[in-house]
Amino acid sequence: MEEPVTAGRLPGRTRTTTAVLRCTLATLIVLATTQTPARAEQPTPGLGQSIAADQPLATGRAELATGHVDVGPRYVDNRWTLLIHDGTQARPVWRDPDEALLRVSDAALQTVPDDPAYAFLGIDAGKKVYVVPQVQNPDVVWLGWNTQDPRVMQTIDRGVTLTLLGVRGPGSLTTYLQSGNFAPPQPLWRSTEPKAQPFWAEVNTHTHANWVFSAPGVYLVAVGVSADLINGETVSATGTLRFAVGDATSADEAYAATADIPAAAGQAAADKERTTVTESAGGSTSLPLAALVGAAAVLAVGLILLLLRGRRAKQRAEKERAAALPEVQR
Repeated sequence: MEEPVTAGRLPGRTRTTTAVLRCTLATLIVLATTQTPARAEQPTPGLGQSIAADQPLATGRAELATGHVDVGPRYVDNRWTLLIHDGTQARPVWRDPDEALLRVSDAALQTVPDDPAYAFLGIDAGKKVYVVPQVQNPDVVWLGWNTQDPRVMQTIDRGVTLTLLGVRGPGSLTTYLQSGNFAPPQPLWRSTEPKAQPFWAEVNTHTHANWVFSAPGVYLVAVGVSADLINGETVSATGTLRFAVGDATSADEAYAATADIPAAAGQAAADKERTTVTESAGGSTSLPLAALVGAAAVLAVGLILLLLRGRRAKQRAEKERAAALPEVQR
């Protein structure tokens, strides 16, 4: 005599459902723990500015020792580039990083505080270092970044990724943010780290940070900027910032310096691979984490509903078959 089918007698379906749930949970965990760029928030007020579309691209060498300077993306002849926005004069201009020398004078010297919160600098407390400060010092160049070029704001999707590709110099460079209200420092770039270091900046962002140089001399800082556009394309560009740290550091030496920073080549290869994936997929591959998790959750719900629907159908079929059997067979 056949046993009646009940809800508790579906071990195969139970194992399948459990397997799906475990697989989905694992997927969600992987997505949730995927490494994403740090977010560079705007911690200090009073940084409002707007950039006119007709600001020119200046040519010729310029040494920027004081005043407002930003690094940022801009289109030049329909090409995505990384430039320096020079606001040190009455009429701001854009400059090629190869022609702009960022002078960090002796007026930038500060003492490393005796505070464990600054251990990430990797420099002994009490040592003198050169600091381009987050809050403007009128005697020191004031360096930040912006994503405010009008065409950039019209074309990018949400924001850009700024990446430290490598540093060559006589000491270390650390870039960090620190908001008010005794908030802890937020390290963004550390030249002592042997890997590319990205952070995320929203569209229409204007932010300044602390740039700490451990020793005087010439520093070459390779930076990449990439973004997903609203049309589905991905763009990227690299540039090298030139620093002459200390009054005694020669400008000629800084302009003559060259560096084959290995990380830059690795970034170029990664950009090429990403572009290939984007083109073959017909869209951007840099989806927001929330969207990926949401897609996985929808998939999980769909699979579970499908399994439950099949389970109920089987139960109905078994009950109908049992009801149709002669009484003696039951």
